[in-house]
Amino acid sequence: MAGRRALKAVLIDLSGTLHVEDTAVPGAQDALNRLRQASVAVKFVTNTTKESKRNLLERLQRLNFDLQEKEIFTSLSAARSLLEQKQHKPLLLVEDSALEDFTGIDTSEPDAVVIGLAPDHFNYQSLNKAFRMILDGAPLIAIHKARYYKRKDGLALGPGPFVTGLEYATDCKATVVGKPEKTFFTQALSDLGCSPSEAVMIGDDARDDVGGAQNAGMLGILVKTGKYRDGDERKIDPPPYLTCNSFPDAVEHILRNLL
Repeated sequence: MAGRRALKAVLIDLSGTLHVEDTAVPGAQDALNRLRQASVAVKFVTNTTKESKRNLLERLQRLNFDLQEKEIFTSLSAARSLLEQKQHKPLLLVEDSALEDFTGIDTSEPDAVVIGLAPDHFNYQSLNKAFRMILDGAPLIAIHKARYYKRKDGLALGPGPFVTGLEYATDCKATVVGKPEKTFFTQALSDLGCSPSEAVMIGDDARDDVGGAQNAGMLGILVKTGKYRDGDERKIDPPPYLTCNSFPDAVEHILRNLL
């Protein structure tokens, strides 16, 4: 099946796939440069909500990755689009470093709850404020619902458990805007001029990266770096198109077999 697709685009996860915090995955910069020399569009898609797109770009450029801000599509971008479309005034439960991606959004007298990964703000008072707003009718918007992610000191809780706690307490369902939502992937591809069947996704999260991409009609390649744990490839159905050791191996496969 894969061999018959005319591959036009590669979507690449960032944290856990190209880097973990301030350390690059070995060989990832060279592999990205090789991929860019092929006749394929490249876009970086991330659920990262700990920092703004600009901060993320600066981190990656310090690690000698060749990319531009316009090539990065984040779940923060998707959340902002939804807020503008619905004209919500949000209570933003995100890290302070991510707030600049919401510049210009009215947050006075909030009428919606937006929750990302916000370790500095996940305390009883802030979560209880969100709980009361949702009970009073405010929609709950989850930037994403990842269970956990990889830091250099080990695995760490993602926003998913906190979103699920609010869903449980308020008996409501959150609107999720990031991976693995189908709309996230189609939005990411929209300006590349290709359909999901002409794209492949590379990431370290079996459910959110690979499962989400494959449900949207793309191929998914799971890498065994970042948050990957043994057996993750068996947690989704259908299984990943390919599971490989790291991003350079994924690029090698694409160059040899999909182009």
